Order: sequence, then structure tokens, then C-alpha cells
Amino acid sequence: MSIHRKHIDELRNISVSLLSEGKTIRIKAHGYSMYPTIKPGMVIMIEPIRLKGLPQKGEIVAINKDKGIVVHRIVEIIDEGGKKKYIARGDSNPFPDAPVTIDMIPGRVTGLEGFARLPAEFSKKPNYFFNRWRVIMIHIAGRFKNLKK
Repeated sequence: MSIHRKHIDELRNISVSLLSEGKTIRIKAHGYSMYPTIKPGMVIMIEPIRLKGLPQKGEIVAINKDKGIVVHRIVEIIDEGGKKKYIARGDSNPFPDAPVTIDMIPGRVTGLEGFARLPAEFSKKPNYFFNRWRVIMIHIAGRFKNLKK
């Protein structure tokens, strides 16, 4: 196991542990999967999922995955024989994630640091195609900037 992987696992375990103890955590967002709602570098607040009950469609939640904590929006809730499964998707991802159970959702995003109120994008239905296109353009522009240096 690489030292990087070990650090990610330790941070995820600490974060999940704090959430299970009823504490709200702050983490810095990385990546563009929730763009433009959550941009890389934004600090997001995550509260324990149990504080306000089960997640609802449209809410942004923290999902405990092998690669760390992933923050995505719940797009569908499936009832399979009395057991709920949640399907989440990043606001700029082309496809939804695999279904997860509630035990894999330790928290929900409740705010963004530096914002008195949550941005309008936070609660509206995302335009996945347009958001994905914007992220691709950001990456292409970044490559052109690097070529000029």
C-alpha cells in the first residue's frame, strides 16, 4: 500500500468516525464531479446523516467509498424488499454511481464555508450535460495555459 493511499484511508476513517460520534466536519473539495455547485477548493460542511433522518432525493451526501469520501447528490431511492438503496451522481458526471446502502452514507452536506446562504445551484436539479461540457472546457483551457508556459 502506498503512503498516499494509507493517508487517504486514515483521513476517511477519521472523518467517518467523527460523523458517527455526532460531530460535523469540514473538508476541502477536490475534483469537478459536483461542479458548479461545489468547486475544487471550496470547504464544505458535512453533518452526521442521523441528525435529520434518512437522505432525500436531491440532497447532497457524503458517501464512504474505497477511494475516500465522495460527495454527490441523491438522484434516486430504490426500495428492494424493504431495504433502501440510494443512487447518487455528481452534478457534472455523465453517469450515476452504483447504488449504496445507508450504512455507506455517514453524512449530508449542509453548507459551504464563506457563504451566508447556500448558492441556488445547491438545491436545484443539475443540467448534467451542460455541467459536464463546462468541466471539459475548463480542463482544455488549463492544458492550453500549460502549453503557453
